[in-house]
Amino acid sequence: MTWLTWRQHRTQFLTAAALLVLAAAYLLVDGIRLRHELHGLPTDCGLNQCFDLEQVIQGRRNAYLAAGALVLLAPALIGAFWGAPLIARELETGTHRTVWNQSVPRGRWLAAKLLLTTAAAVLATGLLSLLVTWYAAPFDRFDHDRFQPLLFDLRGLVPLGYAAFAVALGACTGLFLRRTLAAMAVTLAVFTAVQVLVPLAVRPHLQQPVHELVALGEGSTRHGSFAGFDTPDGRLGPDSRLIAVLDVPDGWVLSGRTPQPARDATGRVLTLASLPCPSSGPLPPDGSCVARVDLYVAVDYQPADRYWTFQLAETGLYLVLAAALAALTSWGLRRRLG
Repeated sequence: MTWLTWRQHRTQFLTAAALLVLAAAYLLVDGIRLRHELHGLPTDCGLNQCFDLEQVIQGRRNAYLAAGALVLLAPALIGAFWGAPLIARELETGTHRTVWNQSVPRGRWLAAKLLLTTAAAVLATGLLSLLVTWYAAPFDRFDHDRFQPLLFDLRGLVPLGYAAFAVALGACTGLFLRRTLAAMAVTLAVFTAVQVLVPLAVRPHLQQPVHELVALGEGSTRHGSFAGFDTPDGRLGPDSRLIAVLDVPDGWVLSGRTPQPARDATGRVLTLASLPCPSSGPLPPDGSCVARVDLYVAVDYQPADRYWTFQLAETGLYLVLAAALAALTSWGLRRRLG
């Protein structure tokens, strides 16, 4: 069965291997060139603080985004073009009867197809993820945002779980729909919905976030800035609240990245009337009245040291879903075709 599965799907596997070789060649060459250009430049400064570093990084931004898109799209395309036809095409053309009439148990037939296809999908996606993770390392050191929802999906171990889940989803969909094109469309739609739903509704709850009242500009581990005053009617008044923006480099901020009310050390929201600023008229152009006050922002975030914990947890979640779909497919194959 392994040899038969290989013969049936070798065109798909060889095409994926050729595309992977092309992607690897480009990423390796461009990644080495990028590191050569960055050699000797300071790496401990942020956006708009090191002009030369910023110029090099921004010059590769399009290639970086394209590489990320490859990892994002690969599992979805694998699920649609490898997983969905896996059983649907056999049922659609009736060739499954020929295989089973040769004394091949349907359980063994399904196991061989699923295992070989899933292994090829995980291998291809894993190698691509490894290449992109290596290529993106300079961007991660500069942007400090690899924990953010979209970028998190493009790094480390998570794409491997996506690939296994996509194949199992496609195979299960193909079994119950029995039409290849319909199974491909449904697989793409469901996989896309899951990829949107998990970062928004599941990932934030994998571990309880840290809640802190953080001083703006505290040390080198947090970045924050005074954003201005909240003036809904467009006029500055004593009740206008200060707003500020906070970021946790290499962490995932769940609340606080958008402008939030600035507070004092006790947590009290600050307004213009509570500051040593003129109650009427324009503010001092240098903002000195705000600079004399210690500003804090209440923030919920996942610290950077939880990154790999989340990677392992989400990969495990997708592998469990893949196993459940494989079991459902096995059950459906016995019940519906028995």
